Amino acid sequence: MDENRKFTQGLLQYLNDSPTAFHAVENAAAILKENGFQELKEAENWALEKEGRYFIVKNSSAVIAFTVGTGDLNKEGFRIIGAHTDSPSLKVKPGDCTVTPDGYVKVNVEIYGGAILQTWFDRPLALAGRLVVKENGVLREKLVQIDKPVFMIPNLCIHFNRDMKEKGACNKQTEILPLLSMKEDDMEKEDYLPALLEEETGIEKGNIVDYELYLYEYQKGIFTGKKQEFISAGRIDDLSMVYAGLTALTQAQAQAGCQVLAAFDNEEVGSTTAQGANSGLLLHLLNRICKNLGLSDEGYFQAVANSTSISADLAHAVHPNYSDKHDTENRPVLGGGPVIKYSASQRYATTAMSAAYFMQACERAGVPYQKFVNRNDIAGGSTIGPALSGLTTIPTVDMGAPILAMHSIREFGAAADMEYTRRAFLAYYEGGRL
Repeated sequence: MDENRKFTQGLLQYLNDSPTAFHAVENAAAILKENGFQELKEAENWALEKEGRYFIVKNSSAVIAFTVGTGDLNKEGFRIIGAHTDSPSLKVKPGDCTVTPDGYVKVNVEIYGGAILQTWFDRPLALAGRLVVKENGVLREKLVQIDKPVFMIPNLCIHFNRDMKEKGACNKQTEILPLLSMKEDDMEKEDYLPALLEEETGIEKGNIVDYELYLYEYQKGIFTGKKQEFISAGRIDDLSMVYAGLTALTQAQAQAGCQVLAAFDNEEVGSTTAQGANSGLLLHLLNRICKNLGLSDEGYFQAVANSTSISADLAHAVHPNYSDKHDTENRPVLGGGPVIKYSASQRYATTAMSAAYFMQACERAGVPYQKFVNRNDIAGGSTIGPALSGLTTIPTVDMGAPILAMHSIREFGAAADMEYTRRAFLAYYEGGRL
């Protein structure tokens, strides 16, 4: 098996094994440990060493890993890649289930992020997330994954909804209610979900204090296309960039500067959380690394001034059936390489200089790259880039592999672009001082 195929198969496995941000971080931590990274705790003392490999976890849903450089950090700075672990989904609300007068048992859910809701209909749905349980009087966290087709949101038949094609949108409160089962005579509505959790996990429902649970598509991601050159899977946005960054960081040889991968949570809902990019998390970590290595405040500010960063989030490829949605001159396609994203309104953080250092990394890696700018009459999405650059004052380029069907329950991309991105990240980490 060649290196390219090995990487994309590993990516597909990572996507399939990571139904929530919690699982994405758990799996990332396992990869890091396998490659010699040591987990640090924020509340404990650190003793960092040159060429040491370390990582921290925040809220079980964000992870920051770094390799300490061999040179003077104040002169060499940080090489940072940022991405995010969360994806649009359906989150179970408190109160669990509703039983209708007709005997249907439905789970009550809240929409997380900008999901394309129509894609969630008529799909087998499973359940995953974390529980807070009480064991011997102590609160503990347990990750759970009920990897079974437990839920379904059936569509309304066309005969009862003749204007479906014209109407399009669905009611977020009344029509996005996944079906769990039919009513059982000996069950109260508040017992259905706890009973399911107890049956599948062995955790007694009386010990479950609270939970954060999400539905996800049960069907796994696959390779597709005439030559199996495409990937169809959930959560490509943005776990593909997390995995590319993880792989590049674990493969990279230590350089003079410090190499950092920051995978934040909650990008899909604004990033303003303790574990999000729009917080002090990364800034505190960079400062702590500097202080632990003996730098003064002045040295820390110098290190930041000598740093660069990449905001890695997926980009929009030209859609074969909606090509008019793109700018006439900037038209990235699947298989054409990672995409540099520009925005005059600063929805992306890219500047000419930050774009240039990423282009240089692509050239060193022998990787093609593309450029994207939104049409003036279509508002684009946002990324962690503006927060990353604004909080740290570090020049940042916004980029990502091109995909189709972004925010669908199943997204679609080219395997080659994922491998191109890994190679570009590796060249960026190993490129040394700019």
